[in-house]
Amino acid sequence: MDKLIRVGIVGCGGMGGGHALALGSGTGNAVWNATKSDDVRSTLDEYTTDISKKIELAGVYDIDPARQKWAEEQGFYNYPNYQAMLDDPDVDVILVATPNDLHRDQAIAAMRAGKHVLCEKPVTPTSKELEDILAVAKETGKIFYPRQNRRWDKDFLTIKKIYDEKLLGKTFNIESRVLGSRGIPGDWRGKKEHGGGMMLDWGVHLLDRLLTMVPEKVKKVFCDLTNITNDEVDDGFKMHLTFESGLTAVVEVGTCHFISLPLWLIAGDHGTAVIENWSGAGKVVRLKSWEDSDAKPILAGEGLTKTMAPREGKSIEEISLPDVQYDRNELYSNLADVINGEAEQIVTGEQALRVLKLMEAAFESSEKGTVVYFE
Repeated sequence: MDKLIRVGIVGCGGMGGGHALALGSGTGNAVWNATKSDDVRSTLDEYTTDISKKIELAGVYDIDPARQKWAEEQGFYNYPNYQAMLDDPDVDVILVATPNDLHRDQAIAAMRAGKHVLCEKPVTPTSKELEDILAVAKETGKIFYPRQNRRWDKDFLTIKKIYDEKLLGKTFNIESRVLGSRGIPGDWRGKKEHGGGMMLDWGVHLLDRLLTMVPEKVKKVFCDLTNITNDEVDDGFKMHLTFESGLTAVVEVGTCHFISLPLWLIAGDHGTAVIENWSGAGKVVRLKSWEDSDAKPILAGEGLTKTMAPREGKSIEEISLPDVQYDRNELYSNLADVINGEAEQIVTGEQALRVLKLMEAAFESSEKGTVVYFE
């Protein structure tokens, strides 16, 4: 029988507390368990892996007495300090869920203490810090696993299926957006010293998903960062990427948008697909024939256009978005299987390093106001 993997969590705030609830209950999803919404909790029925047979919570540590008290109220074991967690021979994995600027030193300390590491995103604020971690992982033989949980978002998996199966023909443009209207939360996200800002908070997710989906080198990067609601760190950005094949992508995050654009728009030479929102509303429109005999000029403002006249049903078809089957517990499950020598890492440190370097190229582009040639 495989060894049951025991996890100690350092940092028991929002995400760390969610992990504690997830692992403590055996359901395995931090976000779903951290919410009180019955609608969200109902999605637990979609889980396919019972991780309670693979991984469990050993205990938690947080510097905030209020969070320690909360953990005690949940029935979780509280370590008196981080060193005590590292010294516990029954802890196999340290889950790092502290502010970003602490990740490098805590991850390195964990691996030198003989522990594997599961690290919240962004794993570090800079690529140099991650290179330091990966060097120690190689030296110690310990696993460093970046927690890129949004690879398991249904909207992403749906778009990836459309892309992988060429349902729209040859894809030439992908747009990925997350737009909100509440500014930056009043926590580490607004502090430069803690690795805040929307590029490091949301950009790390959107770029990881894009690079996971498109197996090509990135040729060019152009980015504009915004500081509409926050002067210390970026509160949004718009980024243009060109891949080696000529495929283009737009990645955008905003926190001062009171009308949202679609989460995804993907265009191919034989169709277009859109996902409007988190609930998964959207559609696919595919070309049946390039025949344009049905094209009739339309009034567009103060002029006529035939070029932009909408197509009729004869040459196109509208279909539903494809369904996807997935395991929301796969990241935790994969971590346990990797430790037990039964699988390869789905999310690797090298992948996280590429994303960090791409974000650094975006920062450079915005600062200089120029295109940056990347890979």
